[in-house]
Amino acid sequence: MTSSLSADWDFEREIRSILLRFVAFIILLANFLLGGDAGAEGTHFAVVLCYLIISIASVTRARFLPGRSWLITVFVVLDALLVALILYAHILGGPTTENHNVTTTGLVVAFILLNHVGLKLDRRLVLVFSGIVLVAWVVMLAVTAARHQTANAVSFIASFFNQDLGLTVSYGFTAFAIYLLARDHDRTRKEALLADRRRLNLSRFFSPLVVADLQEGSSALELERRNAVIMFVDLRDFTSFAETAPARELATVLAQYRHLVSGVIFEHGGTVDKFIGDGVMAVFGQPTAMKDDADRALACALDLVHALRDWKHQSLLSGFPALNAGIGLHYGSVVGGILDSGCHSEFTVIGDAVNVAQRLEALTKALSSPLVVSSALINQLRKPAPRALWTVQNEVALAGRRLPIDIWYLQHEADGTVPSEEAYEAGGATTTLQRSSFPSSPFTAPSVGIG
Repeated sequence: MTSSLSADWDFEREIRSILLRFVAFIILLANFLLGGDAGAEGTHFAVVLCYLIISIASVTRARFLPGRSWLITVFVVLDALLVALILYAHILGGPTTENHNVTTTGLVVAFILLNHVGLKLDRRLVLVFSGIVLVAWVVMLAVTAARHQTANAVSFIASFFNQDLGLTVSYGFTAFAIYLLARDHDRTRKEALLADRRRLNLSRFFSPLVVADLQEGSSALELERRNAVIMFVDLRDFTSFAETAPARELATVLAQYRHLVSGVIFEHGGTVDKFIGDGVMAVFGQPTAMKDDADRALACALDLVHALRDWKHQSLLSGFPALNAGIGLHYGSVVGGILDSGCHSEFTVIGDAVNVAQRLEALTKALSSPLVVSSALINQLRKPAPRALWTVQNEVALAGRRLPIDIWYLQHEADGTVPSEEAYEAGGATTTLQRSSFPSSPFTAPSVGIG
């Protein structure tokens, strides 16, 4: 998943750079018109004209060639050469006998363009620009000193270390300070982008309320034992569909299904622990347990039953296969947190409760039910369970588990749907006698409507 933060920053920086270019052009033009430097007017005019052309080319690149970042470096090099041209006009452009001090006009041009490059907040560009200008400046001062003092090395050094060299050092110090600011900004930007990518990655599995705690390095990340609700959601006959379905159709169905399930889970404050093909494992109470975990998990499961039923009907209308889903829900003790396996660390939960929830989901097919819930979860409810056609079945044996378990599961109506709570409020039946055909249970208790 790609973060949008980087794109937003790059766009804002590009717009700011364009605006600053034309502000710099106006300052350069006013500096040329008011400067009055004798003998350097032609050079200054050429610099202003060239800078205007470079600015227009830079805007054109940003509009039509946004991906050609190397062109930005080219424009920075051209700007540096313009500053070098201004320095040449003041230092080496005149006769050897004249004084070659850099005027205010030349310094303004050099510092304006340095600031413009610095506001791009790219330390590489600051290095390129200031490096070219400083090298050109020092070389010109050395040539000037050699012109005026050729008698011996002492007189050459004395001529070289003058006021202009002090200005060069000041310019270099300013460039270094801007470089440090750009480096700090670059470091902060990378950290922010990394944090944003982590947030986007976490948001695929956790609700927004949990993501903030995880980013702050909450102690809930530590591996420890706690009670939680485990939910397994799985599509029936998905393997048969995947064997023959076109890749694009398979990807579309799976993406819609995962988006739907994870969205409902997040709405109820649950955590998507992992996606396993067409299976989704979710947890309520991890990484932080809450008193109403069982209530929210059951409400989430019932909402998923209806949401997946609607999705099935919509898939039929869209020409996609109509796949049923099963949901298993169990409350128990798990070990949850970050599990470090050397090369890969995973935030997950493990324990018998996970296996039970998975076995309960597997029962949905044998019971022709969309939802199977353990009595352990029902016992943890703080509010009465939502009204539905529940069937209670005791002493159900689960594969791979020695102790049987009591379960509650939803019945289908004649049309294969599960009645909603509103149906019962309108006077629908709340009790039904039905014997389960599931072979592993010694007896079946009557179904009860819970209200």
